Amino acid sequence: MENDLIKKLYSEVAFEELSTEVVKELANHISNTTNGKNEKTIRWNTPEKELKFWLDFLENGRNDEFISEILKRTTHTHHPKYVGHQVAAPSPITALTSMVSSILNNGMAVYEMGMSPSAIERIVTDKVCAKIGYGSNSGGFLTSGGTLANLTALLSARKAIVKHDVWNEGHKGQLGIMVCEEAHYCVDRAARIMGLGEQGIIKVPAGEDYSLNTDLLNTCFQQAKAKGIEIFAIIGSAPSTATGAYDNLHAIAQFAESKQIWFHVDGAHGGAAIYSKKYKHLVTGIDKADSVVIDGHKMMLMPTITTALLFKDKRHAQHTFSQKADYLLNDTAEDQWYQSGKKTFECTKTMMSLHWYVLLKFYGEAIFDEFVTRQYDLAQEFAEMVQEHPSFELATWPQSNILCFRVIEDSKSNEELNDLNARIRQLLLEDGEFYLVQTKLRGVLYLRTTLMNAFTTKSHLSDLLEKIVAVKTTV
Repeated sequence: MENDLIKKLYSEVAFEELSTEVVKELANHISNTTNGKNEKTIRWNTPEKELKFWLDFLENGRNDEFISEILKRTTHTHHPKYVGHQVAAPSPITALTSMVSSILNNGMAVYEMGMSPSAIERIVTDKVCAKIGYGSNSGGFLTSGGTLANLTALLSARKAIVKHDVWNEGHKGQLGIMVCEEAHYCVDRAARIMGLGEQGIIKVPAGEDYSLNTDLLNTCFQQAKAKGIEIFAIIGSAPSTATGAYDNLHAIAQFAESKQIWFHVDGAHGGAAIYSKKYKHLVTGIDKADSVVIDGHKMMLMPTITTALLFKDKRHAQHTFSQKADYLLNDTAEDQWYQSGKKTFECTKTMMSLHWYVLLKFYGEAIFDEFVTRQYDLAQEFAEMVQEHPSFELATWPQSNILCFRVIEDSKSNEELNDLNARIRQLLLEDGEFYLVQTKLRGVLYLRTTLMNAFTTKSHLSDLLEKIVAVKTTV
């Protein structure tokens, strides 16, 4: 019969049967990981072996084993012994909103292709703006990740602050931004994409706690000015990625105001502290920022990838990109908040606003307060455990849920300790019970944990330390 495969592809009966089985399998996965029944957080395999497996599976694997193999061969963020990268163990309900988005596939570049998600996005971003402390003139939008959001914010800053129209006329003279040397690499990448070059990225040294040393702001600014660099923006990290240290946003805001430059906060990971009654002091001054980035897929329990970019003045969200596309968008001064394509790089994006809205609708802002506070508290408790253990030392006291520490031995040099900790980390990866990462701070290699899982307890972290001690004896 003609178009047999297409009819089979869209069969509602087949879809219902398959989705029922997949949901059951995923529900079991969540249960078995959150309660620790699954022994391993990751079943490590080399890239070459993994590639070989999936090439073979494409030709010889059984269809009904596809999902189970994916579950076996991926990192389990829901496992309480997952203490690795800064991605959420997403709430199960957001798997359903992901499915709705995938089925409906409304691209959202124009209002007609995203009526509900566009309206929902407006509600969500207005609520986040209010939580930041912005006034009624604020606004924003959702986009695909902190990297893209930070780049967009810096483009908005350039448009608002630089006197000539770089977007249409190109560069005239050397422009620059200021940022802590410990800031996320995406800021450096964004500056280079914008054509600022290495000389246009003014990296302010960090203090002992790895946050931006605000005492050096004026010196760095004047040095750049003497070189003919026009600084148009400064970025505050909330927090930095490597150590979780929060910059002094209040002091940076005052500096930005005194120099009449744009103040942007990269709160991709820890901007969610605005919801924590206990820890919101870490972002004091965030309400003075011209723009703020907050990831939903980090500390707000959502799946990758969804990020809020918020502006103190919503006009900046509308005017960043000046480009005619008559078949899609009308050129107007009207506040067309519902036309996503006018505000973002993306001509197409998922209906990511559903994730934010469903959590607010079902659980309210209290869920973000509870989660952020729990994880930050846990990092404080873990730091005490590390500090009291004779085999370890902290890089710095944690301000967020990120903690860096290392194995120490008095008889070894720093280079030997770097090698020892790197080998321990690799052995832990291959063992798979725990998943953590590593980072280098001022030439010193540390084991790095980010406590992203709501089921991780002090007991798990105690087991991690003992596991490391045991692994060290095998190195």
